[in-house]
Amino acid sequence: MCLPAEFGSWKSTYTRLRRWAIDGTWDRVFTALLARADADEDLDWVVSVDSTIVRAHQHAAGARKKGSSQASRPTMPSDGPEAG
Repeated sequence: MCLPAEFGSWKSTYTRLRRWAIDGTWDRVFTALLARADADEDLDWVVSVDSTIVRAHQHAAGARKKGSSQASRPTMPSDGPEAG
């Protein structure tokens, strides 16, 4: 995909947009747009989250690996000073 010539090369465009993300330019632009829309009473928020598609990865959910049916290993005492 090519950018229009007025944007310059893709590398310089990427560098510029990345720099704006790091220095907070995009945050300021977004805040200004929200303020203007709010002043014009032009904000209408709709948020929807369908929990049926929000899932943790199997390892994050505590699932055992396939073929891992070993019993848990015994707990061993630490190498600290012995109680006497």
